[in-house]
Amino acid sequence: MRIKILSIVACFLSMSAFAQKGVRIGYIDMDYILDNVAEYGEAQGQLEKKVQDWKTEIELRQSEVEDMKVALANERVLLTKELIEEREEDIRYKEKEIIDYQQQHFGPTGYLVRQKERLVKPIQDQVFNAVQTIAQTKKYDFIFDKSADVVMLYSADRYDISDLVLRNITRAAKRTQAQSKAEKRKIENDEGNTIAQDKELQARQREIEAKQKERERLIAEKKAERDKLRQQKIKEYEERRNKLLAERKKKRDSLEALRKSK
Repeated sequence: MRIKILSIVACFLSMSAFAQKGVRIGYIDMDYILDNVAEYGEAQGQLEKKVQDWKTEIELRQSEVEDMKVALANERVLLTKELIEEREEDIRYKEKEIIDYQQQHFGPTGYLVRQKERLVKPIQDQVFNAVQTIAQTKKYDFIFDKSADVVMLYSADRYDISDLVLRNITRAAKRTQAQSKAEKRKIENDEGNTIAQDKELQARQREIEAKQKERERLIAEKKAERDKLRQQKIKEYEERRNKLLAERKKKRDSLEALRKSK
């Protein structure tokens, strides 16, 4: 461990020496980039929902096993040795099923690990391509990943190009998704923006989207209130109508009974 730390220190001392000689060094924070890529966030949310479903299934199975154990404990004195052994075997089988299910979904090679790999790889490819482009256009000699296994003992913010990578990925996605000439022209005009300007635009866009969602929420609430009032009025009308019909029937039955009594 000490040798590894010393080697890392030596590595960064060498980088410092390179920097003094004019060698350009930068780094990215992959975790930060992933957190700010919309597609990754959406896919991560879907994966988390699946994980919750898997956990719920495990809890249900464990609850079923606990019920089987309680039932066996309560009925043990009434059962033969063969029936007790059969019930215990059923419980062991169910417990093994739970362990297998956990390994299948949460084990080292389970669904969760494979899904995360499939989820991260496309973004990693985009990051790699963006890093290559930035390194070539900005003349970087070294670009490291801050969140990788190589421990960065210190990293000055001025060498962080994570926002540059994010901007490169975002603009590439916009160019791919652009449908009209106007959209393409807007993207081309935005190419010259600084990172700060991009962040300001993104903040304004998020604010617009938030306001739009709030308007949609208010409209939905008003519609739900109108529907509720309409249903209430229909219900009241039906109740009055049924009451009137019942009173008329009662009156007719009374007249009919009166005629028959005469």
